[in-house]
Amino acid sequence: MIQVTRKDKNEANENIIRRFNRRVLQSGVLANAKASMRFSKDISKTERRAKAIIRKERKNEKLAKARLGLR
Repeated sequence: MIQVTRKDKNEANENIIRRFNRRVLQSGVLANAKASMRFSKDISKTERRAKAIIRKERKNEKLAKARLGLR
C-alpha cells in the first residue's frame, strides 16, 4: 500500500511529515513489516530440548570457570 500525502498551499513541511507518519501508523503497514522480519518457523520438540541441553552445559561450564577464577 502506498500512502499518498499531498501538500496544501500554505502548509509547512513538518505538518506534511506528521500527517504522513500518522497515516502510515494507522494503516498498519509498518507493524506488518516488523512482524514479518521477526517471523521464524517453529522448531520441533527434540530440537528445542537439544538446544536447551547445550545452553545448560555452556552455563555450567561458565559457572565452573568462574568458581576457579578463570575466564
